[in-house]
Amino acid sequence: QVQLVESGGGLVKTGDSLRLSCVASGRTFDRQTRAWFRQAPGKEREFVAGISRTGGRTYYMDSVKGRFTISRDNAKNTVYLQMNSLKPEDTAVYYCATDRTNFGWVVRTTQSDYDYWGQGTQVTVSS
Repeated sequence: QVQLVESGGGLVKTGDSLRLSCVASGRTFDRQTRAWFRQAPGKEREFVAGISRTGGRTYYMDSVKGRFTISRDNAKNTVYLQMNSLKPEDTAVYYCATDRTNFGWVVRTTQSDYDYWGQGTQVTVSS
């Protein structure tokens, strides 16, 4: 059984940092692009960041560029999201996901391109 388990969320203040982790079990995902999405209350789930299978290519939504960094450790089957200079508008449930294809050299941003999802971890940023 494939599972993605996120951790690292919490309640922080504006300007603080958090590091999210997503550990996969049940199979390895070293050939797949991996990504983080988020969903704020009352809003659609949106792409945040993605990373190619070797880590050589990353892609971010405009509002997090320069503040968030995605990375991965294929030996640990884990993807990370380092979030710095957090803002109240970053408040959301953060989900990790893996691309449904082995086209791990591209980073896709559409939810339907991803088939395995974690249960989410809450990030709340107070002003």
